[in-house]
Amino acid sequence: MDIAALRRETPGCAHRVHLNNAGAGLVSRRTLDTMTAHLELEARIGGYEAAAEREAAIEDVYAALAELVGGRPGEVALFDNATHAWQAAFYSLAFRPGDRILTGRAEYGSNVLAYLQIAQRTGAEVVVVPNDVHGRLDTAALAALLDERTRLVGISHVPTSGGLVNPVAEIGRITRRAGVPFLLDATQSVGQFPVDVREIGCDLLTATGRKFLRGPRGTGFLWVRPGILDRLDPHVSESALWDGKRGFTWQPGAQRFATWEMGWAGVLGLGSAVRQALELGVGATGARAIALGAALRERLDALPGVGTYDLGRERCAIVTAKVDGVPADEVKAALAREGINVSVTLPGQSQFDTEDRGVHPLVRLSPHYYNTEDELDRAAAVLAGLARTGQPR
Repeated sequence: MDIAALRRETPGCAHRVHLNNAGAGLVSRRTLDTMTAHLELEARIGGYEAAAEREAAIEDVYAALAELVGGRPGEVALFDNATHAWQAAFYSLAFRPGDRILTGRAEYGSNVLAYLQIAQRTGAEVVVVPNDVHGRLDTAALAALLDERTRLVGISHVPTSGGLVNPVAEIGRITRRAGVPFLLDATQSVGQFPVDVREIGCDLLTATGRKFLRGPRGTGFLWVRPGILDRLDPHVSESALWDGKRGFTWQPGAQRFATWEMGWAGVLGLGSAVRQALELGVGATGARAIALGAALRERLDALPGVGTYDLGRERCAIVTAKVDGVPADEVKAALAREGINVSVTLPGQSQFDTEDRGVHPLVRLSPHYYNTEDELDRAAAVLAGLARTGQPR
């Protein structure tokens, strides 16, 4: 990779130090041009007509996403965000009183709310699998908790609130042996490092375009293993075919979860970003991003008055930190004044982790492959200044 060239082709790199890729990555000029070209085409000839003219490129988005996660194009459905994709999968499962939903302490906030809603609505039970000594989901405990009442294992691959990477391949082996559906929230992992659904063994996977894939906001997708389809009842009637009487049949494959209307400029932008990720090689970009995360974590841990809070034996590019005596929002604001983008974790985004550790809010810094060591130094210098005086250097 020519990092200097990639940065030149990323407009945001000229103006900011972007350490908020777990929030939204910076789109490349290539992706931006793809989107604006389609918007101009819609303006010239009409929205339906533009979609028809670009049909082959739209179909290639499905192929690119399938290649990215190790699936097939017919196993992919497009959504306007990862939350809707996840909800389409989750709410297609039927739950009854006494059923159990197993999840981890790293589960994302809106997923947890959906579990709690279904528990209240149906009498199902939400069971939180404990962490192991490294802070990952304890796979031995998961295996012991699985029984005939378990209807779903729902896990976040990487939490929104830290650098933890859960042992999803081992979770997949356990759920396959038990015959229990495995729903994987890969929102923070797809695009950050290689993710292969066949190796993981999940039945359903959801992800977004806007984070480490560097795609536009308003894009997401769902991958569905064909063998799980007969256990799912989608809630999107637009994805069914009327039989001419009083019945219907579902669209084949993952398309039964989709709606007809999409923002095709965003979809094509997503396809551009995915193709770029594939060309660069997610293994190579992921190795660089994770190395930058480790380097940043090392810098921050060396600063008096600054600590990091990432769990796990294997850690990714997301780094969470706290400056003693300085609220996380003030740390974020100080970094922003120096042109550095970060986020803040919130207790309600990681309810079960908050119950366990009570460390949130934290400052979340998330480099990607186009970031540089100099940018890490700039961020560390701001935090060092805050730790010494309560004011940036």
